Amino acid sequence: MSTKTVLVWYRNDLRLHDHEPTTRALREHARIVPLYCVDPRQFGKTPFGFEKTGPFRARFLLESVADLRRSLGRLGSDLLVRRGHPEEVIPALVSELGIASVHYHGEVTSEELAVERNLQAALAPLNVPMRPFWGTTLVHPDDLPFAIEAIPELFTDFRKQVERAAAVNPPLPAPAKLPPLPAVDPGEIPQLADLGLESPVTDERAVLQFKGGETSGLARLDEYFWNKSLLKTYKQTRNGMLGADYSSKFSAWLALGCLSARYIHEQVQTYEQKRLKNDSTYWLIFELLWRDYFRFIAAKHGDRLFYTSGLRGLDIPWKEDWERFELWRSGRTGFPLVDANMRELAATGFMSNRGRQNVASFLTKNLGIHWHMGAEWFESQLIDYDVASNWGNWNYTAGVGNDARGFRFFNILKQARDYDPDGAYVKHWLPELAGLPAARVHEPWKLLPVEQKRFGVRLGVDYPQPVVDLFQSAAANEAVYNAAGEHHHRKRRGQPRSRT
Repeated sequence: MSTKTVLVWYRNDLRLHDHEPTTRALREHARIVPLYCVDPRQFGKTPFGFEKTGPFRARFLLESVADLRRSLGRLGSDLLVRRGHPEEVIPALVSELGIASVHYHGEVTSEELAVERNLQAALAPLNVPMRPFWGTTLVHPDDLPFAIEAIPELFTDFRKQVERAAAVNPPLPAPAKLPPLPAVDPGEIPQLADLGLESPVTDERAVLQFKGGETSGLARLDEYFWNKSLLKTYKQTRNGMLGADYSSKFSAWLALGCLSARYIHEQVQTYEQKRLKNDSTYWLIFELLWRDYFRFIAAKHGDRLFYTSGLRGLDIPWKEDWERFELWRSGRTGFPLVDANMRELAATGFMSNRGRQNVASFLTKNLGIHWHMGAEWFESQLIDYDVASNWGNWNYTAGVGNDARGFRFFNILKQARDYDPDGAYVKHWLPELAGLPAARVHEPWKLLPVEQKRFGVRLGVDYPQPVVDLFQSAAANEAVYNAAGEHHHRKRRGQPRSRT
């Protein structure tokens, strides 16, 4: 009896551990052909004209693909790499290699689903089935206490019900050995230049030198949990902004599936048994549930996640003010906490969660600028870009999400005092403010001319004056927001804007 051949189509699941498409193929004693497709659509431009996948994200992706290839090689297999549209590449391989079925992890958002539909249509005449698996979240949809279309709109409701009624399955073990590939050209992994991107400069001020791949992701987990035993203080330190260890930094490896959420969960449980169990060990799982929630909400609401009017359907007259957007993007708003975070993002492809909330609030609630511009810039830049979490969080911060708690904005000055009291973070990324004392560094516009001379900073020359008044701008945008809310009941549904 001839062995059937299964193509395992890798997407955002670049790992060996906890990989059901591969595990199922092995159980069927199939010959496995692993494939990664470099889709040129992911390297085009966003609607507002940014690189869809910027250099930091792209470098991390290529490192992750290379790591997967090495890992598969050690098990006796290899990774096929092709450049092109999966719906064209995969049918060609099906014909070339006599593939009987295609295993893959399904996605939930519009662009990814469109690729799946196109591929299904292309494979139908060849009579080759596609077998989707669910492999991104902590909790499998089959184990949720509600159907996806009945997911609670508020995270707290979702979390409480899931914690009470849903179990987390153990991760599947990585295979110990894989069957060899049939005779086929494995293909080259492209370089950044092949994708039209320049290699990003490594900035020594970065919180961490992120390296893509399952190997690095597992090493980071070992370091954070076991070598440094930092999990026990995660809840206390997670709002930090400076250094490698204020948070786990797992998000980049989670985004490409180099780490499985279920594997992290299992490691937390082991830590609780071997070291200690406390609020911090719980809180890491709490954060993974936030990630689950955003993905399930995306599955529930589909394209509405990407409407300008958001999940709430709120038609706010957002500005497309490129001059002010450029000040935000380049870290020249005159608000040190915002500027430091935006410069960190531009220089490293990363920013703390606390930073993200502040800069997103400032763009939407103080500058009144279209939240899509911010969401697309994050999509381009963030090493840990995750479509559901990014767009879900921007919905939330812009006030068009499903939380519906009205106009809330981050008081940048209070946030700076609370989370960077000595100004160390701001000075790390804004060297022009390094000479200011802690009491002055977050409000440089208050410096008298004599103080500017004493501390070596000239406002409007070395560092900009504030682009807006923090509280007046928030009040003006709140009035716009509230007017939109009043008209909400008689407005028509917002039109979708594609991400491509």
